[in-house]
Amino acid sequence: MSDYRDVNRANWDERVPAHAASPGYNVAHFEADPQYLSEVVRFDLPRLGDISGLRGVHLQCHIGTDTVSLARLGARMSGLDFSAPAVEHAQALADRLGLEADFHVSDVYDAVDVLGASSYDLVFTGIGALGWLPSITRWADTVAGLLKPAGRLFIREGHPMLWALDAEPGDTSPVLRYPYFETAEPIVWDEGGTYVETDVEFSHTVTHEWNHGLSEIITALQQAGLVFDSLAEHDSAPWNALPGLMTEDASGEWRLTDNPHRLPATYTLQAHKPA
Repeated sequence: MSDYRDVNRANWDERVPAHAASPGYNVAHFEADPQYLSEVVRFDLPRLGDISGLRGVHLQCHIGTDTVSLARLGARMSGLDFSAPAVEHAQALADRLGLEADFHVSDVYDAVDVLGASSYDLVFTGIGALGWLPSITRWADTVAGLLKPAGRLFIREGHPMLWALDAEPGDTSPVLRYPYFETAEPIVWDEGGTYVETDVEFSHTVTHEWNHGLSEIITALQQAGLVFDSLAEHDSAPWNALPGLMTEDASGEWRLTDNPHRLPATYTLQAHKPA
C-alpha cells in the first residue's frame, strides 16, 4: 500500500472495534442516557449556540459519537468518513438512539460530489481530523463547496503547536520535534497502539500524517471564499497528548501539569460563507 489513504484507512478500519468498546468513546453512556453528549461537543456548547433545525455534516466523523451529539442538539446530521467499518458503526449507533442521521463512506476531498454542493448550514470537524490530510487548501475548498450561503464552519482541533511537540519517558518538558507548517511529504509513524485504553494488539501500525499551521488554515478558508469569524485557543485537550506531562481535570480535559499556560493544546475556529 503506497497511497496515504490506503495506509491510513487500514489503520483506522482495524481500530474501529477497539474504539467502539473503549471507555474513551463512552458508547454505553449514549445508550443509557438520552441527554448524554460527547465530551468534545459538550466542551464547545457555549460557542456552538443553538443549532436546532440546521442541516449539518460532520466530516471525518469516525464512529459518530460527536455526530449523534450534534443530532441530540437538534441538527439534522450527516456524517462522512473514509472507513467503512466506522460508518457502519456510526449508522448503527444513530439508529439505536432513534436519531435522524445518515452516514456516508467517502474520502473527505470527495464530499461535495457525494453529499451535494451548497447543501449544509453547518460543517463540523472535530479533534484529530486535519492531520490526516495532505492539503489544507483542498479541505477548505471542500468546506466552502458544502456550505449553503450564510452557512457556518465549526471546528475544534488539536493545536498545530501541540502536534509539533514530543515527549520521551522521563522528559520534564515537551520537545519541539516535528513540523509546525504543512509539508509536501508526510510524517510517517509506526506505532502499535491507539489513543484510547485497549488491550487489542494491532497489525496495521503505519500512518501518514501532516501538520497545518493556524495561518495556513485561516488563509485557505479565506481563499476558498469564507469569512473568518473567530479563533479561541485552549490550554487543554480531550486526551492525554503528552503522557507523563499532563493532568486530567474533572471534565476529562488534559493540561500540562507544570504551568499549563505555556501550551495552546487545542483551538476552536469558526468561519462562514457569505450570504
